[in-house]
Amino acid sequence: MRLAERVNPWLRRVPVAPLYWIALFPAVIWFGLALANRLGADPVRALEHEYGLRALQFLVAALAVTPLRELTGVSLLRFRRFLGLTAFSYALLHLLVWLVLDRQLDWPRIAEDLARRPYVVLGMAAFVMLVPLAATSTDRALRRLGPGRWRRVHRLAYPATALAALHFVWLVKAWPPEPLLYALAVATLLAWRAAGVLRRRAPRIAAG
Repeated sequence: MRLAERVNPWLRRVPVAPLYWIALFPAVIWFGLALANRLGADPVRALEHEYGLRALQFLVAALAVTPLRELTGVSLLRFRRFLGLTAFSYALLHLLVWLVLDRQLDWPRIAEDLARRPYVVLGMAAFVMLVPLAATSTDRALRRLGPGRWRRVHRLAYPATALAALHFVWLVKAWPPEPLLYALAVATLLAWRAAGVLRRRAPRIAAG
């Protein structure tokens, strides 16, 4: 825990608000590069990929907050809202690039993609699950819902992250290591979460 004793006081002094601007600034840069046709042969697809990948990375980071604290004592709990909202922002940008720039709001074609491409459905389902998380990521929403209901809503983060990882794996198709590593990381973090739930329930089950 020596690491935690050194790091946690410093983390408590880090202002959270500027982190949103810092985290989203690359999105502006990538969009400018895409407009300048400097993201490769297919800048729209490259932009779509960059936004989607960053969304997944921030989801994984948010999922890793609790295991990191349990393993090392380093607490990033005050940054979890930032991680989740940034993940949602990149997921929204990813969706908008696909709808507006890739599919050009061609709704019959979009409907065809949803019907014929399972990875599109997985990505859309993950995004739909993120919407209530983003909508309730305020202190006011926590007070209105109450801690119990708020926690139940925010459990959607687990299936949303799992679906996002599957979306990435299924989308790539060629089975390169990158999406598989993300899927492994998500599976490991979800297994850690499940093991923790079982450990907490075991005494109650034994007492019952």
